[in-house]
Amino acid sequence: MSSKRFIISAAVFVGIAVGAWVLARSSELDKAPALSLLFGAALGVALECGRFCFFCIFRESIEERKTRALLSIITALAVGAIGYSIVFGLYLPSPSGEGLPPLAHISPVSIPLIVGAVAFGLGMVLSGACISGHLYRLGEGWLRSVPALIGSLIGFGLGFITWNSLYLGMISESPVWWLPRSLGYGGSLAVTLVVLGALAWVILKMDRYGPEHREPARSVVDAVFGRRWTWLASGSVVGAIGVLAYLRVSPLGVTSQLSTVSRTFLDGQGLLPEVMHGIDVMKGCIGTVSSAITNNGWLVIGLVAASFASATAGGRFKVVVPSVRGSATGLAGGVLLGWGAMTSLGCTVGVLLSGTQSFALSGVVFGAVVYATVVGGVKLGLHRGE
Repeated sequence: MSSKRFIISAAVFVGIAVGAWVLARSSELDKAPALSLLFGAALGVALECGRFCFFCIFRESIEERKTRALLSIITALAVGAIGYSIVFGLYLPSPSGEGLPPLAHISPVSIPLIVGAVAFGLGMVLSGACISGHLYRLGEGWLRSVPALIGSLIGFGLGFITWNSLYLGMISESPVWWLPRSLGYGGSLAVTLVVLGALAWVILKMDRYGPEHREPARSVVDAVFGRRWTWLASGSVVGAIGVLAYLRVSPLGVTSQLSTVSRTFLDGQGLLPEVMHGIDVMKGCIGTVSSAITNNGWLVIGLVAASFASATAGGRFKVVVPSVRGSATGLAGGVLLGWGAMTSLGCTVGVLLSGTQSFALSGVVFGAVVYATVVGGVKLGLHRGE
C-alpha cells in the first residue's frame, strides 16, 4: 500500500473512532448513535472487502454459474440465526404466546410484500445493486449510486403515498408467520440450519469454478484490505454484526434513514395523509418524521465512510462516472428499490437477512421473490443499461 493511501484510509478510520467517541460523550445514557456508527463502519468494511453485493452475487450465479459467493449469504443467515435464537431467549424466553421479540423484523406475509419484492428485485437489476450495495459502492467511487439513491428517496415517497390503501386493503389482515411459535427456538434453528445446509449443498454442486486459488497474504493489511474475503469470512462477519446490532441497538437495516428523509420532506409539504394507518406499529426499516440523524443514519454514515477507507487501502477506489443512460436506469431502478423497500418494510439487509435470521417467513418469501425476479431480469438482459 502506498503511503498516501495508508494516510487517507487511516485518517478516515480515526475520524470514525473520534466521531463515535464524541457521540458517546454527548449522551451518557444513550450510546446507540455511537454504537450504530461503529456497527456501520464494521459493516462497510465487511461488505466492501467481501464484495457482499446481493445483486452482483446473484448475477454471477445466474450468468456465469459462479455460485460459491452465494455461500456468503447462506453463512450470514446461519450465523445470524444462531445468534438471534440466543438473543430471543433473553428478550422473550417463551415464544408460544402472542407477543413477538421487540423490534425484530417479523412482518405480515401479504400480496404487497410479494409485489414489493418484485419491484425491489427489478430495481436491483436496473440500477446495478441493492440499496446496501449502492451505499458501499458509493464509497468505492461508483457514482451511478448517486442517481440510484436519489431515485430511492423518490420511491420511498411514493411508498408512503400508496401505503394506506395497501395496508387497509391487504396488509392489516395478512398473517404474521413466526416459526418459533410452532417449533420453539431450538426447533426453528434446527429447521433453518438444515434448509440452509441443503441450499449450500445445491450451490456447491452447481458451481463451475471451484474454490479460488489464493496466494499467501504479504501482510495483515494485505490480508484484510488487499484481497476479496472468502465467503466464510464475509458471511460470518456480516452475520455476527447483525446479531450484535440487534442485541445493542436494533436489527440490521440500511433504509430507515432514507425512509425518514423522504417521509419528513413529504410531511413538511403536506403531501401525506393525516393518518398513516398501522405503519408505526409495523416491524421493519420504517422511517419516522424527524429532522435529526437517526441511529440508522449513523450506521449508514459509518458504512459509506468505512467502505471508502477500505477501498482506498485496498487500491480499489476509483471514481466511475455513469453514462446518461446509466444514470437514467440507475434513477429508475432506484425508484423501484425505494417503493419496494417501503412496501416490504425493508430491503435485502432488513427483510432478507434480519427477517430470515429472526425465523420470520416474510424474510424467506422476500428473498425468494427477489432472487426469482433478478433471474428473470438478468435473463432478459435488463441489467445491461450502464
